[in-house]
Amino acid sequence: MDYHTYTEQLSQLVALPSVSCADPALDCSNKAVVDLLATWFEPLGFDCRIEPVLGYPNKYNLIAVRGSGDGGVVLSGHTDTVPYNAERWEQDPLALTQKHERLYGLGATDMKGFFPAIWAALQAFDGVSFKEPVIILATADEESSMSGARALSEQQFPKARYAIIGEPTGMRPVNMHKGIMMEAVRVNGQAGHSSNPALGNNAMEAMHTVMTEILSYRADLQARYHNPTFEVQVPTLNLGCIHGGDNPNRICSACELHFDLRMLPGMSIDELRQGLQTRLTPIAEQTQTDIIFSALFPGVPAFEQPANSALIETVKKLTGHNPESVAFATEAPFLQAQGLQTVIMGPGSIDQAHQANEYIALSELAPAVKTLEGVIRAFCV
Repeated sequence: MDYHTYTEQLSQLVALPSVSCADPALDCSNKAVVDLLATWFEPLGFDCRIEPVLGYPNKYNLIAVRGSGDGGVVLSGHTDTVPYNAERWEQDPLALTQKHERLYGLGATDMKGFFPAIWAALQAFDGVSFKEPVIILATADEESSMSGARALSEQQFPKARYAIIGEPTGMRPVNMHKGIMMEAVRVNGQAGHSSNPALGNNAMEAMHTVMTEILSYRADLQARYHNPTFEVQVPTLNLGCIHGGDNPNRICSACELHFDLRMLPGMSIDELRQGLQTRLTPIAEQTQTDIIFSALFPGVPAFEQPANSALIETVKKLTGHNPESVAFATEAPFLQAQGLQTVIMGPGSIDQAHQANEYIALSELAPAVKTLEGVIRAFCV
């Protein structure tokens, strides 16, 4: 394991801001990151294409392919990071810092650190002809809209047999995660002087009824669905924020609630949305208000790869760990939808993600490289 090269490569990636965020003031392009990655993999014999993500200006996917065939392995990671508060860091978040056998920097674990590990694993195959292709994906906006992975899915790409998504799992294979929906419900009533309730129709009071029904829906879902492999074994629904009204002495004319719903494998986003609307629509007639439903983003389906599939059996042998479940969502459903056996497995700990002083431990690197070598050897050589 060449730690010097790994550190130099990760330092280059960390120095390139690539925040993805719904707030345009914080959002960045990822073009510099994918351009840099292409310069790494082209000399290793990869055909590299950088494709714009339609509808998302200045966002790009990198597709790098070496070899040909109907099978092969996809090694996939996202190029973006979450926003950060530089004042909370003990060092510059955009300058990789090594101390205490750790590499500190924004995205070091989540998940720029996966790409130098791929590069290091490929050094074992210099001059080797692959019988099936190795495909490297570097996607845009996983931390916000997942627009990069959605674009590839709409293109019905990639065509391969197996996929590893290098999210930080300590190189423990993950074959299952919850999905996520983020939804909005808006109630429109009628403003009026609060001295006479008959002069208006209070949207906030109607929202009270809406919230009660949503919590009842949550209880029903948790009674119907249960999966003991998850730490939180039931679907969750969190009332996240609410906005309504403008003055204590004015009848509230509009109120909007945002919430998330994290579903278990086997639960459908479309069916959940329909269930919510079926339960909430009658409240509009009862309260003589308008109730408007909207999705804050398209949602990410829940994911499950059967534990007895060839890919899971292979990475289980290579790592010595049985497959696990996690609560966070990934791009795995979009690759699996293309017919790929998919596993989530990469160096670093998710406990380091999305916080100040993010780091990846040096001890994580050699096992990651060895495992990636083993996967490529098993399916492509």
